[in-house]
Amino acid sequence: MEVIHAWSAPRSLSTTLMYSFAQRDDIEVLDEPLYAAFLKSTGVDRPYKDELLSKMECDGEKVVKDIIYGPGKKKYRFCKHISKQRLLGLPSELMSEGKHFILIRNPLNILPSFEKIHPSSFHELGLGELVSIYSDLCQMGTPPAIIDADELQRDPEATLRSLCDDLEIPFQASMLKWEAGPIPEDGLWAPWWYETLHKSTGFSSPQKYPQTFPLMHYDLLEQCLPLYNILRCHMKHKSSLLSSTLPPPSLPVPENAKLLAWVGDEIVPREMAKVSVFDSVVQGGDSVWEGLRIYKGKVFKLEEHLDRLSDSAKALAFNNVPTREEIKEAIFRTLITNGMFDNTHIRLSLTRGKKVTSGMSPAFNRYGCTLIVLAEWKPPVYDNDGGIVLVTATTRRNSPNNLDSKIHHNNLLNNILAKIESNNANVDDAIMLDKDGFVSETNATNIFMVKKDRVLTPHADYCLPGITRATVMELVVKENFILEERRISLSEFHTADEVSSSFP
Repeated sequence: MEVIHAWSAPRSLSTTLMYSFAQRDDIEVLDEPLYAAFLKSTGVDRPYKDELLSKMECDGEKVVKDIIYGPGKKKYRFCKHISKQRLLGLPSELMSEGKHFILIRNPLNILPSFEKIHPSSFHELGLGELVSIYSDLCQMGTPPAIIDADELQRDPEATLRSLCDDLEIPFQASMLKWEAGPIPEDGLWAPWWYETLHKSTGFSSPQKYPQTFPLMHYDLLEQCLPLYNILRCHMKHKSSLLSSTLPPPSLPVPENAKLLAWVGDEIVPREMAKVSVFDSVVQGGDSVWEGLRIYKGKVFKLEEHLDRLSDSAKALAFNNVPTREEIKEAIFRTLITNGMFDNTHIRLSLTRGKKVTSGMSPAFNRYGCTLIVLAEWKPPVYDNDGGIVLVTATTRRNSPNNLDSKIHHNNLLNNILAKIESNNANVDDAIMLDKDGFVSETNATNIFMVKKDRVLTPHADYCLPGITRATVMELVVKENFILEERRISLSEFHTADEVSSSFP
């Protein structure tokens, strides 16, 4: 007999799933065989405790060896387990043998009804132990399948078929329906817990709208929801109200799949690198940023970039800005933690910070700025050997009358609209003109042209006075070339001997 272990938290449709498996002709089911051992060991009180201890085996070792893995009459045995019942000291074969899967459910859907029998707590929900079970099984080389109760309600047949595939057992249509009423395998606690289930004849459809969440459980939700999300991200098949039908994209640099980023005051994995929905960068693009390049263990023009970041934050009247040394420390810690010392790009962002309520006013920003250090392995963006192709965008560069480009801000819609034009033209980037039709820059970089041994670049009136731009200008003068900074028409660029962008 092969044993199938189903691990879940309470009120996660685990008994409904047990009823589903009980309909098969090749499976016998056990309802929480470790329950009595759990009550005896922990002393937890239940209204049926005395009866349960007198009628069920309380010795955990015997339960595992004689009941869970004992002889049976069918091909499979399905064991429904509540995660908190996995006690220390149980025989190792409980986890090392058989097939395991994990059933999860969003705590938002569990907590509103949890206190019908006993008070809720972090331990009672058992999500921490579910994560531990998942981790232990992965370390054994047998990562378990994970299914979500919401998916089970939304599309029971597809979810069960997928689960059966993972368990390497054939799906049986009988799993979708059963007769109302109890089954012989019910635990003796069924009268306290299974009343609604006994009225069902299959998986019920999920409610269109959830219950109002009781705020008395808010703190507990904050503790448990991240653990649910950890498990949910390991599901093979998942959907949601706004789920995308797009396949997972490939990354330009696959090594960036497991990078670590600085957000706020800590370093976190890629998929946990998020800011609050109340952050100003979400509320209004209210943030400043710098793009840094790392070459052979050195950050290119770091001091100049930090000067500009500080000036931009000052121009936007940011308060509670991190010190220069604190920003450097975050940069260096992020690079060292990732082992990134060359061929690396950093997107350094400083937002006005989190607001106490949504709205435009900076008066709502009372938490201080949010610092983000996103370091990625990134080769040169442009083809320096073959060159690139540009198109002239119809979108004009921002005027200082409206939004001064000398503030290196995150509100990049002006540039993005030009980039959309270049994408639609199937070229690399777009040249942006100022309001009078003179060349300003590309959507992403400053621009230079060479004509008869003269190097020309537009005034930094509409464009950002870039740090790499300044470096190129210094080198031009150092090499005794003629440098002109002036208004340049589009036709002059069309007839140039050479055109170049300044991107680090």
